[in-house]
Amino acid sequence: MYKLNVFGTFSSAHRLEGYNGLCQNLHGHNWKVRLTVLCDTLDPLGMALDFGVLKGSLNELLSEFDHQYLNDLPAFAGLNPTSEHIARHIFEGMTQRLSDCACEVAEVEVWESDKASVVFGL
Repeated sequence: MYKLNVFGTFSSAHRLEGYNGLCQNLHGHNWKVRLTVLCDTLDPLGMALDFGVLKGSLNELLSEFDHQYLNDLPAFAGLNPTSEHIARHIFEGMTQRLSDCACEVAEVEVWESDKASVVFGL
């Protein structure tokens, strides 16, 4: 089994409604995202999946969030745009985008700071 990792970033603002603390106020993050994909076969070139394909697909998905107020996005309608919800949304979006390939999205890790992250996955 091959485990491929690619990384992406985006900057955005949000607030956590109903939260009793500083995060109830409008604030922003420079988010970092790790996508992990599992593949058990190689193509004739010896590659499980082209990193360029993975990075391009991830960056396209993350562009939905870049320089946005996350609370206003349809992806978070009725939800607080927490790191947990962001990770799940990216996981599901990447699963759809890679549905035609022989690899499987294993997990997505989202950092909202250098010291705090959440992982969503299988």
